[in-house]
Amino acid sequence: MNRKNIWIHITIATVIITLAAVLGQIRRWENTLSNSSSGERAAAVQASGREMPGSVRDNTPEVSVRFRKGVTLSQIRQIAAANNDRLDDEVESVAGLVFIDDLDNADAESVAAQYAGMKDLVDYAEVNGKVELDDPADSFSTNDLLSRDSTSAQPDDPDFDQQYALSNTGQDGGKKGADIKALDAWQVTQGSDKVVVAVLDSGVDYEHVDLRSNMWMRPDELPAYSDDELGTFNDEFGYNGTDSLSDPMDDNGHGTHCSGIIGAEGNNGEGIAGINWHVSIMPLKFLGRGGFGTTADAIKAINYAIDRKKHGVNIRVINASWGSTQNSKALKDAIAAAGDAGILFVAAAGNNGTDNDKRAHYPSNYDLPNVISVAATDRNDTLASFSNYGLKSVHIAAPGRDIESTWLGNAYRDASGTSMAAPHVAGVAALILSVEPNLSVTELRKRILDSVDKLPALAGKVSSGGRLNAAKAVEK
Repeated sequence: MNRKNIWIHITIATVIITLAAVLGQIRRWENTLSNSSSGERAAAVQASGREMPGSVRDNTPEVSVRFRKGVTLSQIRQIAAANNDRLDDEVESVAGLVFIDDLDNADAESVAAQYAGMKDLVDYAEVNGKVELDDPADSFSTNDLLSRDSTSAQPDDPDFDQQYALSNTGQDGGKKGADIKALDAWQVTQGSDKVVVAVLDSGVDYEHVDLRSNMWMRPDELPAYSDDELGTFNDEFGYNGTDSLSDPMDDNGHGTHCSGIIGAEGNNGEGIAGINWHVSIMPLKFLGRGGFGTTADAIKAINYAIDRKKHGVNIRVINASWGSTQNSKALKDAIAAAGDAGILFVAAAGNNGTDNDKRAHYPSNYDLPNVISVAATDRNDTLASFSNYGLKSVHIAAPGRDIESTWLGNAYRDASGTSMAAPHVAGVAALILSVEPNLSVTELRKRILDSVDKLPALAGKVSSGGRLNAAKAVEK
């Protein structure tokens, strides 16, 4: 289609959309009247500052829409206004992708269908779904690691002997050697604070005694993050998309636990050792206190990471220990854009004990060259009973049962889930980059998958057939 025809189609479409909006407004008023009682309940909950059970934040945009090439942002605003909708945000890293907020109390499915029907203008439109932490019911133990006796002297972190994932001596009934060979890897490298790993989760307790020296902070010379629609963020410690405080402090604990696996400071006489003794952890907070978030909030956080990468921050890995069954094209496009920016995306495979080849789990199931999907093993090198698997869609396994790591308020806890397996892979990716900083995403991903320990228990369960091996991965 030539440029002249594009403008003709856009003009005609705008007229049709305006007429449809008038008719649609009448139907929306009818819906509003028929649903007034439920709307009043929602308003009461919002006023009280509480969320309705199972709900997402009231200010979350309802739909993601990706407009076709040639449709300008100004035209998108006009189209939204004609439908009494609001452009909530443009995702700068994905051309044409925006979030639309309906102002008429229409159901999100209807709004998405309306935009999807604009075939000449729109590639796709979808409801922004809810995502959540899905770790098994017995995920968290209240065991305080600092109350345990230590028998190990290497490194000097007092509870390193309980970290079977890094060095399995057969403790607590485990299988000797069923670990990621961290001690051998540390003979080559213990990490670098020049490598930034973003934790896309519930935030991070950046004041934790075992994390604070390894937390990313925005350099003085880097301007604060600013978005045309969302405004300027005080991203001194990272990104928070859950509220207006712009502070990524963790109020759930999950993100802090994942961060400790990646980079609790090693050999500092405190608590545990992370896979990287030295690293820069960037919080990307999009999950709230209850562990819930939306695809839209995840996309905004990824967009932030891409922006910071383009402004010189060396973000090379994003860890995503969460998921849902919604196949979001918008989230997939955002993750692909991260790959184009040189960022590896490590995702938990899920905790339903099911085959992801048959019942997909996202974002781990996105078939993208920068995605690694991670299953969980236990201290005996067998697939954890809760772990999802998939010969085609799950790529690697890593320890994920009874994993010790950091918790809120300078505490430590055991936890289980593929949520704990994924940051082992993200941590090893950062360890590799500390000695080979110029590896491409493709090369980094291949290095991790090619260096696994093949295990009978994983044959036919993950595509690599093996469990993560840090020592092999850091060998040049």
